[in-house]
Amino acid sequence: MSFPLLTATAALPAIGAVATAAVPAARRNAAKSLALLVSLATLALAIAILVRFDPDGDRYQLTESHSWIKEFGVRYELGVDGIAVVLIALTALLIPFIILAGWHDADPLETGSKRWRPTQGFFALILAVEAMVIISFEATDVFLFYIFFEAMLIPMYFLIGGFGDRAHQHGEETASTQRSYAAVKFLLYNLVGGLIMLAAVIGLYVVAGNFSLTEIAEARANGTLDMATNTERWLFLGFFFAFAVKAPLWPLHTWLPNAMGEATAPVAVLITAVVDKVGTFAMLRFCLQLFPEASKWATPAILVLALISIIYGALLAVGQRDIKRLVAYASISHFGFIIMGIFAMTSQGQSGATLYMVNHGISTAALMLVAGFLISRRGSRLIADYGGVQKVAPVLAGTFLIGGLATLSLPGLAPFVSEFLVLVGTFARYPVIGIIATLGIVLAALYTLVLYQRTMTGPVKPEVSAMPDLRVRELLVVAPLIVLLIFLGVYPKPVTDIVNPAVQQTLSDVHEKDPKPEVEAAK
Repeated sequence: MSFPLLTATAALPAIGAVATAAVPAARRNAAKSLALLVSLATLALAIAILVRFDPDGDRYQLTESHSWIKEFGVRYELGVDGIAVVLIALTALLIPFIILAGWHDADPLETGSKRWRPTQGFFALILAVEAMVIISFEATDVFLFYIFFEAMLIPMYFLIGGFGDRAHQHGEETASTQRSYAAVKFLLYNLVGGLIMLAAVIGLYVVAGNFSLTEIAEARANGTLDMATNTERWLFLGFFFAFAVKAPLWPLHTWLPNAMGEATAPVAVLITAVVDKVGTFAMLRFCLQLFPEASKWATPAILVLALISIIYGALLAVGQRDIKRLVAYASISHFGFIIMGIFAMTSQGQSGATLYMVNHGISTAALMLVAGFLISRRGSRLIADYGGVQKVAPVLAGTFLIGGLATLSLPGLAPFVSEFLVLVGTFARYPVIGIIATLGIVLAALYTLVLYQRTMTGPVKPEVSAMPDLRVRELLVVAPLIVLLIFLGVYPKPVTDIVNPAVQQTLSDVHEKDPKPEVEAAK
């Protein structure tokens, strides 16, 4: 029996979470070190998946299948395609940086504080989220996917509500209330989406008789499973609603700014760069494969919602006074691009959307983590409380600028390639949508450059005059992310080579081909 690599990659952080939680409270540095070692070992396993995966081989590889709940036809069934592989790699890559960046975020608070925060619990929860996200990317049984899709809400709830940002302008009691509000809002929104999806999962079982994604998709393709049109549409809407909440897509997005604003910067990265990717990934894996006709039926409405997300998120980012909420609204705009690329139903659009998931994760991590280092020094999230930082902390300002330029998709940095592919793929089939979406690029330049100008340039404010530059640990977090942004901006081929075959297979699921160019190339 071959080594169960997919199970091991998800199980290692789960076991690490239990081991980290069991470390005595007095040995918090040991808990941190253990969590970091486990995350690095998980990254090594994710690299092994990348090495063993053959982009030109079978659609789902490294598969595992075992009977689980026999009475209901539920199986422990895992497999990865090119899309899942790159997202597993992204998750495993970001977690060590998240742990390093949050090294002191769960240290005991000042004497007299009403809150007690167990350091080992913070890092154990991060590893638990990693395990659940990875197995969500691997699951090819719909019920298995659903369990972990919902289960990851619990550790995220405690990370948001129990380990919030210390930089709050209204005192500890008000901060605690706002953290609780943000955590509950996050949980309720996602639980409602999950309950609607559960009804759709049960409906799918009634119609198909099993939960296996591969078996249901194959039966749909060869005509042995024929869903009534209305049934397929209702089931699609049940799945899509849950994924749109997680993504988040307008108007189901309102939980994200609260959650990212009140969470620590590393947890904010965990939300938007890791957890939210499960929503957009699931649109590709489940919505398009299980409900191809319904996906095409809903495409016009979804593209309009994605376009609203792009413009709305960017406009609200322009008007933000809070650094972290600005990044949150920028992410809403970026997720609009990702969803638009998925439902453009072109190879360029879907390749761009998958590449965008990876690049957005790296660029948002770079920007938000540097913003977190900045906020921890000043003790404020308000843009107006900064000024002239580049004169006293030039390395911090420089890395902040690169992260910001990546967010606005500057050519030469990784997000540019993915955003360009999404726009080209959308324009090929929906030119009006593609043209309007370009306004999001203009607005991104506005909110990013204004943010940098107000915080980093101008006269040095007295409150930041003694601000230290990035330390060694912080440079270890930021420097690799900057290198990746530049490398993938210049040479995205390693990712696109893995993704493109899976995208072509997804397009064939919905019986779509790329539109032919109106003007043929000269011979």
